[in-house]
Amino acid sequence: MAIPKVDDIFLPLLRKLATKDIHSLKDIREKLAKRFQLTPEERNEQVPSGARRFDNRVDWAKAHLIKASLVESPERGKIRITSHGKNLLAEKPRKLNMKILKERYIEYTEYRRQIQTTEVEIQIEEESNTPEEALETGYKQLRKALQQDLLDKIKECSPYFFEKLVVNLLVAMGYGGAHEEKLGLSRDGGIDGMIKEDKLGLDVIYIQAKRWSNPVGRPELQAFAGSILGRSAQKGVFITTSRFTKDATEYVKHINQKIILVDGEQLTDYMIDFNVGVHETARYVVKKIDTDYFLDE
Repeated sequence: MAIPKVDDIFLPLLRKLATKDIHSLKDIREKLAKRFQLTPEERNEQVPSGARRFDNRVDWAKAHLIKASLVESPERGKIRITSHGKNLLAEKPRKLNMKILKERYIEYTEYRRQIQTTEVEIQIEEESNTPEEALETGYKQLRKALQQDLLDKIKECSPYFFEKLVVNLLVAMGYGGAHEEKLGLSRDGGIDGMIKEDKLGLDVIYIQAKRWSNPVGRPELQAFAGSILGRSAQKGVFITTSRFTKDATEYVKHINQKIILVDGEQLTDYMIDFNVGVHETARYVVKKIDTDYFLDE
């Protein structure tokens, strides 16, 4: 069963809370995970902050129900159903969502008014499940668009510029010795360039950079591996703006040399992560309340 949306957790959460007076939030999460028959993989799936996705949705479901006065938290890490929540369950409702909470409970309506949430925003929340996931979705869309823009831009550049870009990226990732030694690109024996593995130059990594649209197949990898072997070397990086065929990826798994394959998607991922060809335009810091600060209250 897929991880439920926040709305889908409302009623099961209330029903679990109705079984006794006070529950620990940790215990409720586990019981709800069993209720929704989540697999270990689904149970451990994380949001970008590192929190487990299902736990995050349970926490937000709890928060919405607290704002509607259906649930309360008598102490840290503990929750229980209120008389309003019990009255609601007595009606045997078939569904409960944010829209119903807004229509039925003045406390919740006031809460939504205070944060100026529109019906459109409620719909976005229902689709995105939590505000963190809304940010995650937006971030992924922006990153995907940036990756495509980078690939388009790279394909407009000259082959020499692409080779230089590849070396600059490897330098940004921590490889290389003196700067003047890093840009010594050549077209000798099917090798486009070379770079020291570390600042001491204890080993050398050979580079092949293909600004292609068509997939890179096994023959290209065989030629590259042969070129590395001809230099009595063992390490190489083959980077392309396209992708590798299955035959090519299988081939490098069964040879003595260590050849890393970087396709267009991985290339742009690295460029974004190591700030090559991109710059930061905005930064958003998400904060949450420090409950330890209020323990003496």
